[in-house]
Amino acid sequence: MNAADLLQRKCAPQHTALSASEIAGYLPAVPDWNVQDGRLVRQFRFENYYRTLAFVNAVAYIAHTEDHHPELTVTYNTCTIRYDTHSAKGLSPNDFICAAKVDAVLMQSPA
Repeated sequence: MNAADLLQRKCAPQHTALSASEIAGYLPAVPDWNVQDGRLVRQFRFENYYRTLAFVNAVAYIAHTEDHHPELTVTYNTCTIRYDTHSAKGLSPNDFICAAKVDAVLMQSPA
């Protein structure tokens, strides 16, 4: 599994959590993310509040189009994203699909 594979996928209903070995197989596709307390987590830093909120809006668009919604913690210049799949009671492919899409948005943003 790599980021390009994840970017081609769409979220779908999930009812079974990934195993530890399956999670280990997905993690290399989203190398800046890590698993904390059963969630897929990454903190993003920005130069100011405007850029932080622009990023949050892009994440909201991904959440809306994929129908998979993360927990966001937003401060002046940071946004921490936490993904998990409630219906699966753990991590699912959806979490990794959305993480890859968030990373892709970040790569496209102006410096």
